[in-house]
Amino acid sequence: MTVFRFDDRVAVITGAGRGLGRAYALLLAARGCKIVVNDNGSATRGDEIVANPAQDVVDEIRAAGGEAVACTESVASAEGAAAIVQAAIDTWGRIDILVHNAGNVRYGTIADLSDDDLDAVLDVHLKGGFWLVRAAFPHMAAAQYGRIVLTSSCSGLYGSKTTVNYGMSKAGLMGLNNVTALEGGPYNIRSNTIIPAAVTRMADGLDTSAYPPMDPELVAPMVGWLAHESCDVSGEHYVAAAGRMARAFATETKGIFRPEWSMEDVANEIVAIRDPDGERWTFPPYPSGMADHLGRSFEWAHRERAKQNV
Repeated sequence: MTVFRFDDRVAVITGAGRGLGRAYALLLAARGCKIVVNDNGSATRGDEIVANPAQDVVDEIRAAGGEAVACTESVASAEGAAAIVQAAIDTWGRIDILVHNAGNVRYGTIADLSDDDLDAVLDVHLKGGFWLVRAAFPHMAAAQYGRIVLTSSCSGLYGSKTTVNYGMSKAGLMGLNNVTALEGGPYNIRSNTIIPAAVTRMADGLDTSAYPPMDPELVAPMVGWLAHESCDVSGEHYVAAAGRMARAFATETKGIFRPEWSMEDVANEIVAIRDPDGERWTFPPYPSGMADHLGRSFEWAHRERAKQNV
């Protein structure tokens, strides 16, 4: 079996001082990757600096014979994100891999979430992802190479009560991933999301007594593969949860065509429109999902209209 290596590659990993990010950093470093370990040491809410875990991980990597530098800039501003990427350029002259893992959590329902708590989570997860990609993209494009891994969540896929800001951000990162894959394709830049499940400090306060083993190290191999030069997929979403690896994707029912519709027609046809057991149309975003979606829809409409005009 081929052993995947990252010799001479440079990775920026945000939120890498603890939990999932630390597991990613240690795995890639053990395979020869040079790592910018980014973590500002904040508490889970992101509003208080409580430690300097980035340097601790750097020390671990160096003690094992690897190369790493610490960066404590925050992803929650465009300037901070740019500085994180620049740390790789200043140290090694390149960035090959970007893993956006940094996160915070602030609880609240739609009715009671404050604007400050909304912005704080969007800034770290969603805007932080955009700012990092924007900063890294020109370097990767110039090198004709890049691997980007953005962290989504089952909250982004399915939602979760009391964390509307978190779910919005994670769903938004899936959209960012789709566009990054499309724009990155001509430059050999692959972008995918990881949808991880692990017991980390983000689970503080939750009853995890019935959970199976969910160490971050169970997630890291998927992220490692998505970050590797052999990864040949882009614009996709991958689940790693308690030892289960899977792919998640959007799909459509085939639906119903009519040349004209009323609201009453929609009501009468809603069972067939929803049709949970019928034909599915699935269009991977990369390389041409939107065009494929429109093309097949338009083709059906032209075909049905042509039948009626015979």
